Amino acid sequence: MVFTPSPMLLKLLYNRGSLHNLPDGQGVAFSIKNRLDTVHLTGVGHVAIGGVVVPPEHIQLDLGGGERRLATSLGAAGQALELAVGQVVSFVLDTASLPEGMHQLGVRFSTDAFGELHVEVEDAIVSQDSRVRIPRSEDDDYADAAIQARQQFAEQFTQQEFKHLKQYSFDAHQLQGNCESFVGVAQVPVGLAGPLTVNGEHAQGDFLIPLATTEGTLVASYNRGIQVLNLCGGVKCTVIGDAMQRAPVFVFDDARGARDFGRWVADSLEQIRPEAESTSRVAKLQYIDTYLSNKFAYLRFNFSTGDAAGQNMVGRATFAACSWILEHYKGAPIRHFYLESNFATDKKASQINVMRTRGKRVVAEAVVKRDVLQQRMRVTPEQLAYHGQVSNVGAFLSGANNNGAHSANGITALFIATGQDVANVSESSAGVLYSEVTKEGDLYINITIPSLIVATHGGGTGLATQNECLRMLGCVGRGTIYKFAEIVAGVVLAGELSLGAAISSSDWVSSHEQYGRNR
Repeated sequence: MVFTPSPMLLKLLYNRGSLHNLPDGQGVAFSIKNRLDTVHLTGVGHVAIGGVVVPPEHIQLDLGGGERRLATSLGAAGQALELAVGQVVSFVLDTASLPEGMHQLGVRFSTDAFGELHVEVEDAIVSQDSRVRIPRSEDDDYADAAIQARQQFAEQFTQQEFKHLKQYSFDAHQLQGNCESFVGVAQVPVGLAGPLTVNGEHAQGDFLIPLATTEGTLVASYNRGIQVLNLCGGVKCTVIGDAMQRAPVFVFDDARGARDFGRWVADSLEQIRPEAESTSRVAKLQYIDTYLSNKFAYLRFNFSTGDAAGQNMVGRATFAACSWILEHYKGAPIRHFYLESNFATDKKASQINVMRTRGKRVVAEAVVKRDVLQQRMRVTPEQLAYHGQVSNVGAFLSGANNNGAHSANGITALFIATGQDVANVSESSAGVLYSEVTKEGDLYINITIPSLIVATHGGGTGLATQNECLRMLGCVGRGTIYKFAEIVAGVVLAGELSLGAAISSSDWVSSHEQYGRNR
């Protein structure tokens, strides 16, 4: 790690709300969380609470799992304590209990990477919470005993028996980092569509498509669109953009200060880049967009993230870059800083992501032969192209982020099957659909997905069922993310073709009545 954390960022190490009195007057405790980088804690100075100074001799470090270290043991004979990113350390103070209310807190400690650090915050002592709590184990919360305790708790609390929820076929320890307070599984049906013929730069060949859904006719509809595309030579897919964002905001006294800061950031990109990239072997800073409003400077950091979706990766990288910025900018004073300003629009649909890309920007296109379209879909190219023009007006009037029919259906079903973060459907569902009648009288159809957020590594992609579905697509292993993005786009186009034709030919309602009702 090469950056020096600023005092503003150091405050973020403290876990707000962690200050509490220990039972039976045994002291006071609070915790800090390593949000910077893997470091070695080399020493602990004093802790000050209000006017009381607690020396190292009266401080223990609780690492969890019953492991405690005396603060005075650090630094002796070169002893240090390794702290991984995300690790929490509780400071246990041998001092008198604190009264309820706000307290000023100062902590001094040193690390090998950053030297001596001083964190100053305020926190409150509040009355004990007596609410019913879900059982958990500090030692191993994914052990059978911990899971069974939660299952029994849920059944007793609700007076219900959960037979199917409790049945699963994998080691629950695989879920660490994916699901907390694990109690069981939601079994979502998976249907097969395809094979789909994809003519991509990365996905080439025929692919079986696993779709996890409870919506009747969804798999059948996508399968119908796939068959038509295959009869016309398949779908051509192209990744045309790749960027994942984090968007911090810097607050100044006036607009001029924000403007000058934006200019300095643009001039300092080559100094900022290595700071950001020092946190990861994968994340690469491509560029920084600056947007000014009022007295605020919004910086939109754009990274490539390899096979990972990368939201956490770019958050950490941007954190490091902003720490360097806060330390080195000598212009107008920065009054406030927030790592995320809501301008990356994480898990929200937005026009900026349609215009500037978030995740993968991918296009799927095909020429559907006139005779195939009429024989299989009972519509003509002219009907579908005209229907598209009418639908464009409806999408425009409604302010929708998609002028197509239902890209979210196929994307969501693929996301659930392959372990994607399903909340990213909010961005990924944006689409720009275009069609025209060719001079040969066929239908050219194309959809651009401007913010498809997918991963073939990390997140839920390594879980048992989800990894099997990715293996079905041949999208496991290094360098498979563009392949997966192309397949997703091809599936989306098949769904647009199928549903668009069903609405145009008035088959939509009758199909749902025939296949989609379980009455």
